[in-house]
Amino acid sequence: MFSASGYFQRLRQSTTLWTNLARSKSIKHHGLTFARRQSSSVPLKSSRPWSPIIIGSIASGLVGYSLSAFGKPYLTSEALEIEPKYGTPKDFEQAIKELRALFDSDDIVSTHKEDLRIHGYSENDHHPILHSPTHVSLPGAPHTVIVYPKSTEDVVKIVKTAVKYRMPLIPFSGGTCLEGGYRSSPVGGICVDMSGMNKIIEIHEADSDLVCQPGIGWMEINEILQQKGIPLFFPLDPGPGATIGGMMSTGCSGTNAVRYGTAKGEWFLNATVVLPSGEVIKTRQRARKSAAGFDTTKLFIGAEGTLGIITEVTIRLAPVLPTTVAIVHFPDVKRATEAVIDVINRGVGIQCVELCDSEFMRSINLYGASQHKYPEQDSLFFKFQGPTSASIAETSKIVKEIVQKHGGTGYQLARTEKEALDLWADRKNALYSGLALLEGSRGWSTDVCVPISKLPQLVYETKQDLQRLGLVSIVLGHVGDGNFHTQLLFRNDKELEIVREAVHRMVERALKLEGTCTGEHGVGIGKREYLYEELGEGTVELMRSVKKTMDPLGLFNPGKVSQIDRVSGVWC
Repeated sequence: MFSASGYFQRLRQSTTLWTNLARSKSIKHHGLTFARRQSSSVPLKSSRPWSPIIIGSIASGLVGYSLSAFGKPYLTSEALEIEPKYGTPKDFEQAIKELRALFDSDDIVSTHKEDLRIHGYSENDHHPILHSPTHVSLPGAPHTVIVYPKSTEDVVKIVKTAVKYRMPLIPFSGGTCLEGGYRSSPVGGICVDMSGMNKIIEIHEADSDLVCQPGIGWMEINEILQQKGIPLFFPLDPGPGATIGGMMSTGCSGTNAVRYGTAKGEWFLNATVVLPSGEVIKTRQRARKSAAGFDTTKLFIGAEGTLGIITEVTIRLAPVLPTTVAIVHFPDVKRATEAVIDVINRGVGIQCVELCDSEFMRSINLYGASQHKYPEQDSLFFKFQGPTSASIAETSKIVKEIVQKHGGTGYQLARTEKEALDLWADRKNALYSGLALLEGSRGWSTDVCVPISKLPQLVYETKQDLQRLGLVSIVLGHVGDGNFHTQLLFRNDKELEIVREAVHRMVERALKLEGTCTGEHGVGIGKREYLYEELGEGTVELMRSVKKTMDPLGLFNPGKVSQIDRVSGVWC
């Protein structure tokens, strides 16, 4: 069977690049020890935005909120559509002095040049342009200062300093975001690096949940549970290096989504959050379900740090079950996808099912890390799950019959635990193996998601478009839920512009097929232009009104997600 401990060890060995890119020597590493619980249970203040009939009441409420939270009426009805007013460079200098006085440690407050570079740059996102409040395109500016909090109280101090000096606040956690979610504002700001808040606080094995800080990674959590002999795991599995705070903030998922769903599916039971006012709230209690009021936990899932900074989370765990892996090859993507739909509708024990196109299979062979030599055909990787060996064998038998009916050939079921590990590692090494297709290249990784029945059309039309443009690429899909990824390779700025346009057309194609601009990577700055088309003006304006209510000064991760007005172009 497929060993969880072996899988995590192999996956960690293949992710050195992720970690090196996200963190430098100057970023502090802390031991994974248990911490004393720090939380609050102050209820969330909510408002009901946004109807022409009650717009006057909303404006009055916003003024009242800003009076109570910030001391002055910074947000009035006239201010609803004006640009944020940030502090001056002198204000920022004074803020840094105050932060140093508050924390009295070079380990917590850093203006080191390399620290600033690492926190504002990623090899894996290619959105170097931010639109400033004056609508001028500027290169992405570095952060002004990096602060490493160790507690909720530390975050409160940082937030209050930022409010005092009108300084943007940008949360940073694992550094694996692909859509520019932790890029600085054009004026700079405070980058709040949560990597020091990486402790498990409580494990409730009988309740299948766990309380932790936001800087701990999902892989680390699963390794600790395994080491302690606790037969539970956290099933959301995005990119290696991803941490709980970032996963919640982007609404992540991963290969396990076909079985366990996404971040929005009750895996985050509650969160302790520091609001832009400096107030600390806890979104709900630890009970498995609750019908008490608004679901304020979900308000922060996918908000990408624009509404608050998460400092503690309760996550739900699932039982570890035996698994194994199989692979099968198809003449084309259409028949592979049709086979998956048939498999899912049979209700068999599928934990993951991944579509890998012929170019990806070729890249595995070129990369040279695999123990296998694969046919260079469109293929499916299955991970089967069940309580017993007999149940997994039954699932494999049913799946083999179905895929053969749809033209699948070369069906291979892992015979040993090592073989299962090797097969799945080949799939998870997509980022690195894909780059082997074009020497000296970089990769733009992006995702969209459509109804499963629309996926063959999306993949076919996208691959035709990429071939016409002469781009080298690989296609991957969490095909069980219609999530489609591409890695587009380029070597220079000219090719980068071609890739950028190809990504735009892929997103437009997905939206026309009733899909979304992002299935799991988040919006950041890379996908925000598509929100009006995907969600509609009313929905986006509702999101913007919530943002303005909670963050009237526009300090929390400005310019991300839904923060450009379609009519005025105002960035807030």
